[in-house]
Amino acid sequence: MTTQLLFYQNATPVSAERHKDLAVKAGVSYRFASSVNSVPLTAVEFAQAAAEYPIVFAGADDSVMPVVVLGAQQTENLFINDEGGWQGKYIPAFVRRYPFVFSTDKSGKTFILHIDESFEGCNREGRGERLFDNDGQQTQYLKSVLNFLQDYQGRFQRTKEYCDRLKALDLLQPMQAQFNLNSGERRSLSGFMTVNREKLKALPDADLLAMFRNDELECTYLHLHSLRHFGDMIERIATRGAAPEISAEPIEITKEVSRHPSRTAGRNAKVEEASA
Repeated sequence: MTTQLLFYQNATPVSAERHKDLAVKAGVSYRFASSVNSVPLTAVEFAQAAAEYPIVFAGADDSVMPVVVLGAQQTENLFINDEGGWQGKYIPAFVRRYPFVFSTDKSGKTFILHIDESFEGCNREGRGERLFDNDGQQTQYLKSVLNFLQDYQGRFQRTKEYCDRLKALDLLQPMQAQFNLNSGERRSLSGFMTVNREKLKALPDADLLAMFRNDELECTYLHLHSLRHFGDMIERIATRGAAPEISAEPIEITKEVSRHPSRTAGRNAKVEEASA
């Protein structure tokens, strides 16, 4: 199956035969995402996400996507509390679509709906929303899930086009964030890219106009503006009690000079999405 794994553990094709009596209680606990430090983001989400999270770009040269950074360490999500609640106003669509996900068949032309049966909200006691009615027909809930994922897939493809433009214009550069603690410890978060401001300003007018008309220029400045939220993570780490003597000194965001620091943003997100 071709899909973005992250917190998906047992993604199974949805069928009336297998899931006729299955119900899903979603939107209550987000523990499934407690060990990921970033999740993919689509371009249409930039305006809301930029108000709370750093938005960066991650992935290999042939597959770069925006991600929101959620933690300063590889298996850390600072936006989930001990009860599994999401501590942020905006929840990325990638998280909200769980436990459902699309994959494609071998031809790459047909989308297949999957559900992660390991999700704690899946049950056969009628808690939440059923996928099929007593006659084996899709419920309104399942239809709304399909519509949401179809919409998400379209937004994913549009975002991929945006990232392809950034790469074609050579605007992305490797960066790293340094978190300075009172103890003297310096935590590094690397493996991500940001847009180079100077290269952006030096673009020919025709390229800038094209980005403006496609709303890509707006997304780019939202991305650059969002980087200030790396500093907010210091307060979140202190609140979690993980490092009681955290400095109030702003973090540094610098050009990445190596690719082997132990803390990597987007590392969990380097997997492939079903493509149209």
